Amino acid sequence: MILLDTDVMVDILRGYEPAKQWLEAAQNQILGIPGLVAMELLKGCENSREQKRLEKMLSGYPLHWAEPSQCEQALKVFSAYHLSHQLGLLDALIAETAIGIGAELATFNTKHYQAIRELKTLQPYIR
Repeated sequence: MILLDTDVMVDILRGYEPAKQWLEAAQNQILGIPGLVAMELLKGCENSREQKRLEKMLSGYPLHWAEPSQCEQALKVFSAYHLSHQLGLLDALIAETAIGIGAELATFNTKHYQAIRELKTLQPYIR
């Protein structure tokens, strides 16, 4: 399983050709979205038309939410790495969601995630 991080989803939504090609080639993969990524994307909508388009697109993916134990682990990871690696609060929760379900995280935000050794990331296409 591969979870899609916000930056990858933004590229897909914007119709970035390498992202579209990767998504098409990944049809045999199980793809999902962390619920927090869906919320970040919704936050970026500027009007109801954009939001409806996004909601329609999101409906094609299973959403994954962090379990309480993953939230507790995210707190530990955030506490350990937010200063040294600029790990964001949502990034910690997204990472622990992926780890908790044994998924890889498709992202280009490798600098912030590199401190979380248990997290498997992939850069799905060339930017």
